Amino acid sequence: MQKIISYPISVIYYLCFGLTLVIFHPIQWICLKFFGYQAHKKSVDYLNFFLLKCTNLIGTRYHFENIDSIPKGVPIIFVSNHQSMYDIIAMIWFLRRFHCKFVSKKELGKGIPSVSFNLRHGGSALIDRKDPKQAIPEIKKLSEYIEKNKRSAVIFPEGTRSKTGKPKEFAQSGLKILCKYAPSAYVVPVSINNSWKMVKYGFFPLGLGNRLTFVIHKPLKVSEYNFPELIEKTESEVVKGIKF
Repeated sequence: MQKIISYPISVIYYLCFGLTLVIFHPIQWICLKFFGYQAHKKSVDYLNFFLLKCTNLIGTRYHFENIDSIPKGVPIIFVSNHQSMYDIIAMIWFLRRFHCKFVSKKELGKGIPSVSFNLRHGGSALIDRKDPKQAIPEIKKLSEYIEKNKRSAVIFPEGTRSKTGKPKEFAQSGLKILCKYAPSAYVVPVSINNSWKMVKYGFFPLGLGNRLTFVIHKPLKVSEYNFPELIEKTESEVVKGIKF
């Protein structure tokens, strides 16, 4: 029954979602071209605020736990499981004070209004998953950026989204590069729940009435751990907080 009800609501949702992306594309361009990084960043924040409001049409709610435990004034590496694109929208808005930049697949860097522009010009790393030689310098550049500017990187070490909520094994290489070139950073494990339920039928229709939860775990100072211990502890914390 929910799936049947969702068809007309999903149509309305996608019209609002698409219109928001189209409207904010020139706004981003103007902000970046004439007013610089801070103005562009604000435009991206409010783009994602309105995208979140679009998801309220399908009954989606968001809850973040322990945001106040995240250190301020230092580089942050958010390490999270990945369930849908709504993970990204929520993190950009609710963690906006940390200036989140993403390790993302290069295919997203073109063809999507607003989203592709931000990924190309907002400081994120666009990587080719099939080409480690291309990915390494991109992630290195991102890690040096957050180290210098005291901002944050977001990485999903599973490599791809979980369609059932069940976490996949973490890949280590991307996180290892981030930690190596941002030695003063803190790794902050994040567990995301129920995001996959929004796309449990695929992208159309959408799942209705979901409460997405983002659990922020205890920050881990990179310089206080060797990498095998850090990745093990991070993955353990993320997985422990996932309900599936």
